[in-house]
Amino acid sequence: MSSDRNLVSTAPHGPGTGTVEPLPDVFDALGTPYTPGIPEPSHVTEVTGVTPEGAAWLASAGTYPRSTRILWADRPAAPVVLACGSAFDVVNAPAVFGRHMLDRLWDEGPGSGPVAMYRGRILLFAAPGTAQRLPSLLEWEEWGSGGASDRGRAIPPLLCHGTGDAVTVPAPALAAPAAATRPDSRWLVAPDTRDPWLPGPEILLWAAVRAARSAARRQAADRAAEPSPAAPISIFPPADQGAKVYDVSRRR
Repeated sequence: MSSDRNLVSTAPHGPGTGTVEPLPDVFDALGTPYTPGIPEPSHVTEVTGVTPEGAAWLASAGTYPRSTRILWADRPAAPVVLACGSAFDVVNAPAVFGRHMLDRLWDEGPGSGPVAMYRGRILLFAAPGTAQRLPSLLEWEEWGSGGASDRGRAIPPLLCHGTGDAVTVPAPALAAPAAATRPDSRWLVAPDTRDPWLPGPEILLWAAVRAARSAARRQAADRAAEPSPAAPISIFPPADQGAKVYDVSRRR
């Protein structure tokens, strides 16, 4: 899926172009370490930062937007704490699973709103009200995290931040000195407009289910590709196939 959204990071956009930047060496919520060498999603292209219009949209989430913009002007490299529930909600996913959701949104779906990585977690900005609705949809569709069945455990815990919550996101400035020391804190899809499109709970449910099913197919393929263990070698000679078997329980 092509888009002119403001994207961050460097990865191949087509055959033979660009470079591959692996994810940070972090663990997802399922306890599986990320394996370096898996490329970034194909939608992640040239390095850009949050535009002034995007920064204005982020600042609008606070009670005092002008004070927030002044703070960013003085400290452009500092992470930002933003209130949720008015301009946006945030769905907070483990790094690996969140990347798979982002891949599904761009490869098979309508794309995504702004997306950030902060300290090994993926923050997907969503329409207000998503934080309240998404957990109910997951439970209704029996994809709720921690369920008794394999299907219920297929989606790792998704933290939904809505009204009354706040999240910390990377600095809006691209040339932040912290970027060199904290590669796990950066914008993946940077906001570039005062009114960005934001996915709702139904779309994020779709992306989470697609990501879970894709992970299940990969695990099944990996298990099928594994060589079967060799048959154990016995120190005893093979049994005589023609030997008569007696029922010793009937012995008197």
